[in-house]
Amino acid sequence: MSRNYHPATIRLNHAQWAAIRTLAGTNNMTPAEVLRSAVEAYLASHKQGSLSRRRLARIAEFQHLALDVIVREQYPQLRERIIAETDKRLVQYHGA
Repeated sequence: MSRNYHPATIRLNHAQWAAIRTLAGTNNMTPAEVLRSAVEAYLASHKQGSLSRRRLARIAEFQHLALDVIVREQYPQLRERIIAETDKRLVQYHGA
């Protein structure tokens, strides 16, 4: 084995191992190459996903804050009604 790799032991169920072996055979790869490729894809998407989640969270917080400021300053009489409707929908759609 090349010194560029760190050996790792993982446990897979029979269906996972069969799928990996099938994929390896179909793509003329070894099962280890399939696993390394899967790990690389996961790590790349996870890194990108983390950035996307942070961006979406920042956008959502900005929108919430901006809307809250607008409602408080321009439509204070509607604020309690909006909050009550939000709580109602939270229960209705999220069970919380």
